[in-house]
Amino acid sequence: MASLRLAARALRSSATKPSTLATARSSSLAPAYTATQQQRRGYADVASDKIQLSLALPHSIIYKSKDVVQVNIPAESGEMGVLAQHVPSIEQLKPGLIEVIEESGGSKQFFLSGGFATVQPGSKLSVNAVEGYPLEDFNADMPEYSEADLVVQRTQAVRDQISEAQKIANGGGSEKDIAEARIELEVLESLQNAMK
Repeated sequence: MASLRLAARALRSSATKPSTLATARSSSLAPAYTATQQQRRGYADVASDKIQLSLALPHSIIYKSKDVVQVNIPAESGEMGVLAQHVPSIEQLKPGLIEVIEESGGSKQFFLSGGFATVQPGSKLSVNAVEGYPLEDFNADMPEYSEADLVVQRTQAVRDQISEAQKIANGGGSEKDIAEARIELEVLESLQNAMK
């Protein structure tokens, strides 16, 4: 009981007499303290609902810091949709379709052969790929076909390329040829899935 009285007395005396350390601190912190004390709390800043996209290939830049609504990417860990204020991350991209949903409400699709996507703080997304083409470019060399015939022709062309790559990948060449055929197979199978 006596120890409690001593502790209470010590607290009261320290509250009325500032220590030398507290006096030294208060003189150096006083301007900063009063400055923060004067700041008023207001409404939170409105976060942007856009993400700044940069999509680059070694030979060209498709998007350079353009504001878009959403980007869907074929990450190795699975399909991923990136919106504004997304958690920062780095993703390896597998061959596949990237979809960019623009501010106007329209969307553009590109077939990428692989690469990396980096989501940075401040709603910034950088996509770097080795090769990439707009999906509509795969139709450019067949303008005389109807839409249904075009799908059949495109699908058949990809199937033919897949069967040739499978022959080489199953042991029909050197080690280098087999490795290249396996990469080609992965890209062609992704392209075939994107065209469905």
